[in-house]
Amino acid sequence: MNNILKNSVRFVLFLLIQIIILNEVPPLHQFITPYLYFTFLLWLPFGTSRLSLTVVGFLLGYCLDVFTNTPGLHAAAATLIGYVRPSILNLLLAQETSEEVNKEPSVGSMGWGPFLIYITLLTFIHHFYLVLLEWLQFGNFTYFLGKVIATTLMSVLLIFLVELIMNRRKLKR
Repeated sequence: MNNILKNSVRFVLFLLIQIIILNEVPPLHQFITPYLYFTFLLWLPFGTSRLSLTVVGFLLGYCLDVFTNTPGLHAAAATLIGYVRPSILNLLLAQETSEEVNKEPSVGSMGWGPFLIYITLLTFIHHFYLVLLEWLQFGNFTYFLGKVIATTLMSVLLIFLVELIMNRRKLKR
């Protein structure tokens, strides 16, 4: 399947899953809110430029904001993820791997350790920024940090479940 078509389908699919399913799940104990939509950004090929990631991140977050009536929260967090992602990949991978244009970040292309760090770091950054923007203050810092960590763990678990369901594993060369 063509990369543009495949990524367009993923864009719509992740938005629909977030809007129709995950946003309808009540927060667990008013503490954990599952987010999966930004996985689209995490799965874009290694060779995607920082500018493209930032613009696509903004569009993804903006589309979610329109449907959930959250003015700019998801757009800001997804834009941040798009901007930070190349730096995280450069820290975790050898230069040759991160410059391969058609390969996508996955367990098969990165290995379990770097992929887990990659997903966890970007998910934590996304959730930290999103929760901070929701509150616009730290308030009770332990509650704030607990909410960020619990939501991050739930989202990382969902991302790994989707990773296993989608069977994106390609043999590591």
